[in-house]
Amino acid sequence: MAPPRTIRPALPRRKLLHPCQLCTGSQPRLVLHMQPAESSPVVPAHGPRVDPYGFERPEDFDYAAYDEFLSAYLAVLTRRALKWSRLLQRDGGLSRTATVKRYVRKGIPLEHRAHVWLAVSGAQARLEQNPGYYQRLLQGEGRPELEEAIRTDLNRTFPDNVRFQKTAQPCLQKALFNVLLAYGLHNQGVGYCQGMNFIAGYLLLITKSEEESFWLLDALVGRILPDYYSPAMLGLKMDQEVLAELVRMKLPAVAALLDGHGVLWTLVVSRWFICLFVDILPVETVLRIWDCLFNEGSKIIFRVALTLIKQHQAFILEATSVPDICDKFKQITSGSFVMQCHTFMQKVFSEPGSLSMTTITRLRESCRAALLAQR
Repeated sequence: MAPPRTIRPALPRRKLLHPCQLCTGSQPRLVLHMQPAESSPVVPAHGPRVDPYGFERPEDFDYAAYDEFLSAYLAVLTRRALKWSRLLQRDGGLSRTATVKRYVRKGIPLEHRAHVWLAVSGAQARLEQNPGYYQRLLQGEGRPELEEAIRTDLNRTFPDNVRFQKTAQPCLQKALFNVLLAYGLHNQGVGYCQGMNFIAGYLLLITKSEEESFWLLDALVGRILPDYYSPAMLGLKMDQEVLAELVRMKLPAVAALLDGHGVLWTLVVSRWFICLFVDILPVETVLRIWDCLFNEGSKIIFRVALTLIKQHQAFILEATSVPDICDKFKQITSGSFVMQCHTFMQKVFSEPGSLSMTTITRLRESCRAALLAQR
């Protein structure tokens, strides 16, 4: 897998490198390969071909397992919706309280998700403090290199989602282009990086608003995940090394397996971090993770990663080669465990055990120093 292009206006393109070079002191960007949907998908007789978010379901989709999960999850959603409605009536501003944290961890109903994300992330405040800013960015001076890079990736963004296809009315490709262009002009130190298109696409599916998606993208890229998408991707590389250290502390047998085969963690988890599990885990599970990401910050990424690895530790330890290890890490992101998002999120906050910000901060400092020393 090659790293993504970084497009920063007025700066030259960087050489594209293999992801195994992410931790060698060079400055690569991760390229994400999304497979297009089949041109003529079969419409199953026992379920809709397209999910509620517009994604076409694969031909081998397990409708029986999904229906079993949904029958129980709908009851959970109903209970949560009632509680959220009462909470929002009492506190429309959604201050970050222990109650809000508990509610967010148990899931935000779809009808309230955009509002809650904007409130808890600080994006709503930024939007209100900068009226008309998004529109001014789009009406300003063009940057041809940035625009061309974004256009190149539009057709690669969710080709299996009917709302991003050119025949859709409206087609979200135009909205996606606008959000990414505005952000590239807003944050010229980042510009545009492959991976941001999938994140912005998810934001558009939930908010149905370009301006709100722009400010949520700003919250993620500018504050919650600093330096994940910057030229050197130092924050991304640092957090991958932090995960490696956490696995050594909590799951030493898995760490020993990868170390014994010389497998760099970037090879197996880069896309988890840079795509925030988009196109890796089921849509509803990703959204439940993002609920907590916007409210609690990047620590949730470590909890999700550790939960996936710990839950499948025995399976991973069966690997006997580098390709086998990579394949097993791919397999653990599918199946009933990750589909049942409510149970999965309960495990996320119990399975990894204690994970304090003090520990993460200490590991980040040591990993950052080591990466800088390599440069």
